[in-house]
Amino acid sequence: MTAVLEKTCAPFAAVSGANVQVPLVDGTTCSYANFDYAASAPALAEVSARIEELLPFYSSVHRGAGYASRVSTAAYEKARVTVSEFVGAQQDSVVIFTRNTTDSLNLLAGCVPGDTVVLDIEHHANLLPWNGRRVVAAADSVAETVARIDAELQTKPAALLAVTGASNVTGEVLPIRELATLAHRHGARILVDGAQLVPHRRVNLADLGVDYLAFSGHKLYAPHGAGVLVGRRDWLDAGEPYLAGGGAVRRVTTTSTDWAPSPARHEAGTPNVLGVVALAAACEAITAYEAAGAVDHERRLCTRLRDGLAGIDGIHLLSVWNDAPDSVGIVTFTLDGYGPGEIAAYLSAEHGIGVRDGKFCAHPLLQRLGYAGGAVRASLGLGSSDADVDRLVDAVAQLASSGPSWVYEEDNGWWNPVPDPRPFPAIADGSAGVGSPCANGEVSIGS
Repeated sequence: MTAVLEKTCAPFAAVSGANVQVPLVDGTTCSYANFDYAASAPALAEVSARIEELLPFYSSVHRGAGYASRVSTAAYEKARVTVSEFVGAQQDSVVIFTRNTTDSLNLLAGCVPGDTVVLDIEHHANLLPWNGRRVVAAADSVAETVARIDAELQTKPAALLAVTGASNVTGEVLPIRELATLAHRHGARILVDGAQLVPHRRVNLADLGVDYLAFSGHKLYAPHGAGVLVGRRDWLDAGEPYLAGGGAVRRVTTTSTDWAPSPARHEAGTPNVLGVVALAAACEAITAYEAAGAVDHERRLCTRLRDGLAGIDGIHLLSVWNDAPDSVGIVTFTLDGYGPGEIAAYLSAEHGIGVRDGKFCAHPLLQRLGYAGGAVRASLGLGSSDADVDRLVDAVAQLASSGPSWVYEEDNGWWNPVPDPRPFPAIADGSAGVGSPCANGEVSIGS
């Protein structure tokens, strides 16, 4: 672990890509400054090491007698125990491995025996899957928002209250324990979308009274492809299997199927063994980093970033509430005179800084905040430093005062430097051009 110095905030942990050099449009190169942790956090060194350790024994799990299969099975099931302990799962809870948070929430949605109450601030993953969805408009304060949820649950019974742990747009945190108590008082259960909360704050389900929690490995400093749903067993055992296939059954004939209980019931097919083991390694590492002061490191950097951006003329910082009890390392902003995509393209092309722009899969929230055209999100993590923060603030200040040094044009909703001489490395050579919609699979205007 890298020590946090008294007057500076050096990177708190070693992450993949920390020493990557990226090309700029002027022909020079610089170190990459990653402010896109909220989309996908780079793998921790401990996670990369765990993957390398397992790779020689990489094999299918659960139904193989070979030594490699036995090792992989043991590692996979050990990861389940690690995750359960990491989130303080309750006695009747089960850990189900999925692809990501979205996958987890869709799985649970098929098991909920009734209506689900949600807020209008949610990521689409915690808005779109629910059957019988009842949407509550968030107020300007957390206190009034909680009161509105209370009123909705009192008006008509619901099976589930599904809320974000931390907004993926603003980083603001809801009072989870209070909401859990409220939901239970009205006979409902509570689901927390922990995609943004779990990488930044310790979540103990038993202590908070939370019934279900979903989160993703790729936001928790592990590679893409593994997620988690942790929650009470009864709904999950009563629900239809999420995927019909091998591993989810106890016995099959041509006319009948005896489904297995959870977690096997919802884990049909060959699982992502490496992803799951990597996720568990991240849980172990983050536990140690939190104990060593990682949260304080993040808060200091976030304050530095907010204060720095707030001092620039034309900057607007986004927030949902005026009384949020906490906020994780996400700062989202706009700059007068420039579209979000143009700002992001400028930061990348001229300064080697990676941010996220668009609507962040939270269209209703951006609309109600008055930024239907999107915004720019800078998110921090264990690999961030005060030097990165200062570099971003200086780059935005330069744009605000002097404008860009290059020409940028919009093409089908995507902003690109024109021309764009930056080459791809060999691993991506021959694919779509840098910054084109095909390069990352989405068009920013709809993201």
